[in-house]
Amino acid sequence: MTMLKIDNLSISYGAIEAVKDVSFEVREGEVVSLIGANGAGKTSILRTISGLVRPKSGKIEFLGQEIQKSPARKIVASGLSQVPEGRHVFSGLTVLENLEMGAFLNNNREENQKNLKMVFDRFPRLEERKNQDAATLSGGEQQMLAMGRALMSKPKLLLLDEPSMGLAPIFIQEIFDIIQDIQKQGTTVLLIEQNANKALSIADRGYVLETGKVVLTGTGQELLASDEVRKAYLGG
Repeated sequence: MTMLKIDNLSISYGAIEAVKDVSFEVREGEVVSLIGANGAGKTSILRTISGLVRPKSGKIEFLGQEIQKSPARKIVASGLSQVPEGRHVFSGLTVLENLEMGAFLNNNREENQKNLKMVFDRFPRLEERKNQDAATLSGGEQQMLAMGRALMSKPKLLLLDEPSMGLAPIFIQEIFDIIQDIQKQGTTVLLIEQNANKALSIADRGYVLETGKVVLTGTGQELLASDEVRKAYLGG
């Protein structure tokens, strides 16, 4: 089943056209990766799906409903959650308080406690540091916190924007292992990632963007084997 469908999406910032007539889909249970150089339009696409940016034209369907005109709050409530580039944890709040912010739309305390236990089971380091100021965590721990915060809403689709950015290699592997585990537990994932090799190695399918357009698509393994992708993104 198609969970997310993007149809001829165009995004502009004033006179600057960031994305032009992009179409792709994400099916239930998949990890789908968008790869491309800086400025290719990847983050603009995620922010538009989340309702943070309004598209110039085109359609976005999530679970069969058009959402391109919906407010971000309604989109989150429908089962879509984003982990932003750069993590953006709330400094001055504890790890636990940051996680609770991810459940702000749900007034069911029992359900929120169940979701919190699920997050702590997946990220035991967060439970160990639950009373610690989020700003004092390492980069890898902050990325885990940002992912845990997004998972507190029990999303059907998780959008990840550059989850390995600025992390030490040991944390990068751990983050990608977690992404695969999240998928196995039933959450569909749309992933933006500069580390094309890592992203495509776990992706069911991928799309390559250049200057706001999709120029290549295929399974993760097909794109890894592509001469064009190897030369442009894998150092081949």
